[in-house]
Parts: sequence; C-alpha cells; structure tokens
Amino acid sequence: MIIAVDFDGTIVDHRYPKIGALKPGAKEAMLAFHEAGHKIIVWTCRAGQEERNVRAFLQENGIPFDTVNNPIMGADLGTRKVYADLYIDDKGVAFEDNWDEIKRIITGK
Repeated sequence: MIIAVDFDGTIVDHRYPKIGALKPGAKEAMLAFHEAGHKIIVWTCRAGQEERNVRAFLQENGIPFDTVNNPIMGADLGTRKVYADLYIDDKGVAFEDNWDEIKRIITGK
C-alpha cells in the first residue's frame, strides 16, 4: 500500500516556517508502516530548501519515508496530485459516502 502522510500538523506540530516538535506516536507509526512493507510519501507544501529541511529532519530523527512530495509513485496518472491508497492529514475528513455527516461537521446543520 502507498500511504501519503502530511508533514506539518501531522508528523510535527505546526510551527511553519520552522519545523515543529515531533508529534507523539508519529515516528512509531511510520516505523510500523515501513516494517509492514508499505511505501510512504511525506506530503508537504514546503518546496526547495524547506523541502530539503523536511528530508533532513526525517533522516535525523530516524523516521522512514520513501519520498517527499512525489506526485506519482506507483501510478502514471499524468497529474500532480499525490497518488496514494491512504492519506493521513490533520485537516482531513474521512469520506465514506457520508455527505450528510460531512455537511453537518462543516456547517453545524
């Protein structure tokens, strides 16, 4: 399985443009995903030197990953959207044909 994991707010605390503290359990989860044979894309809006800083942080902290911001890993879709089987993000809402629930979460109605 290909797992895309958001960086800021999910692996580390939000402290942009700095890199925040590692979130409890993040490293252990990433290690478990890696040991189970899953491919890991770390997904971030950071680019250039900031993206290189993310890579360095992950390596220095022993957090496994296969790539950072690779839009197409495992599929040639002709798009820049990060392709994955599963997305882990602090700002996500799980979609399970539950539009009424999602509408209630967002609008309160």
